[in-house]
Amino acid sequence: MRRRVAVTGGGLVSALGSSWTEALEGLRRGANKVRRMEEWDRFPYMNTRLAAPVDFTPPDLPRKKMRGMGRVAQLALAATDQALRMAGLESSPELDQGCCGVAYGSSAGSVDAMVALYSMLLNGDSREIDATTYLRSMPQTCAANIEVFYGLTGRVITCNTACTSGSMAIGYACESIREGKQEIMIAGGAEELSPADAAVFDTLFAASSRNDIPELTPRAYDLRRDGLVVGEGAGTLILEEYERALDRGAEIYAELVGFGTNADGKHLTQPNRSTMGRVMLLALEDAGLEPGSIGYVSAHGTATKSGDIAESQAVYDVFKRAVPMSTLKNYLGHTLGACGAIEAWVLVNMLREGWFHPNINLSDLDPECAPLDYLTGAGRHLQTEYVMSNNFAFGGINTSLIFRKAM
Repeated sequence: MRRRVAVTGGGLVSALGSSWTEALEGLRRGANKVRRMEEWDRFPYMNTRLAAPVDFTPPDLPRKKMRGMGRVAQLALAATDQALRMAGLESSPELDQGCCGVAYGSSAGSVDAMVALYSMLLNGDSREIDATTYLRSMPQTCAANIEVFYGLTGRVITCNTACTSGSMAIGYACESIREGKQEIMIAGGAEELSPADAAVFDTLFAASSRNDIPELTPRAYDLRRDGLVVGEGAGTLILEEYERALDRGAEIYAELVGFGTNADGKHLTQPNRSTMGRVMLLALEDAGLEPGSIGYVSAHGTATKSGDIAESQAVYDVFKRAVPMSTLKNYLGHTLGACGAIEAWVLVNMLREGWFHPNINLSDLDPECAPLDYLTGAGRHLQTEYVMSNNFAFGGINTSLIFRKAM
């Protein structure tokens, strides 16, 4: 019999706030956290000046504990600390007994550390490199630093798959518990803000340039959308074998019942409607559910022209009805490696609340987008047992997660 997986804690650091209470207040207010980045004016050939930064103060910890952490790992640690405390595991002796592992992702390590490494190649000067530069820049920096900070001796899974890093980590963590490889998994994703990330999308004409009206962008699924806005943050879930969680009296916030992942196999950046739909079917098959069981879809919703169209059409292909759907990215930007984890934790809490946030900035639906139930206005109160969260990444990498309401 397949083991069940419970969500027993979660945490986030985001432009909307660093707790579910703060995030919920921001979602109900219906205003985004995008601002014009005046400091980016020094990049004259980049069109966008928009981002959603996080007001974040690094934890006040001894230097020995923090020296291998850049900003991205610090964000991950802050979200993980919240999650472990919520789960009642922050000082558990089980953390170092091999039954607890970590699956964590980001698009890359800290940018300032990478700049120091690459500067040596450009100017021949290695004086900016120190004993921790690589530790801060390495792609596995979040997972490795969490493992060392908490003394974990279980498995380490690092997911560096751009926009599916966080959701991929959650899915692989779920499989580790189901298969009896671990009892507890810390799972999530993080990303620090960098103008280089904005430049990547800017060169693809996929970044919003509404620099004078940041409050009106991004606007996923809207006819007048002009691209995404980058953000930053971190999200962490604590996943635990279900019966074990019950035995120790843990509060169960949701059950993770389905995970699907696949690849497009065609193009590194162009979305593929067919494989997007297929990954949702894989998650449904994994959960043993029919499409009609899903009451809400948390969309990737990047506000790019081709991405929104392909995603909405793929969702309609699967559900064959106007399933309720909205995207968190209109509020806090595209947090890249963190988005799947932040969105998953927000989704778990909305499932508990019975209220689902609207698509802000959606006033005129693009007729090329599929006829779905795009939540607007004040959001929607929905009573549903199952919800789905989808993410899609450069490299043609797709993920889908399905959560069940705690009974």
